[in-house]
Amino acid sequence: MTDQDTIAQRLEALRAEHQSLNAEIDALAGRGDALEIQGLKRQKLRLKDEIARLESEHAHAG
Repeated sequence: MTDQDTIAQRLEALRAEHQSLNAEIDALAGRGDALEIQGLKRQKLRLKDEIARLESEHAHAG
């Protein structure tokens, strides 16, 4: 497995986790704890940053 394959797999996992957090936030929006939602949004933002970093790395390596 190449570095490119590893990065691509990591990107796929991060995107899936990001989507899962979206669904969780949506589910909690009407009935959830504001602090819990805020924490999930922070997690989502960290994932987005990591995805952007890996996409940039992936583009420059390929």
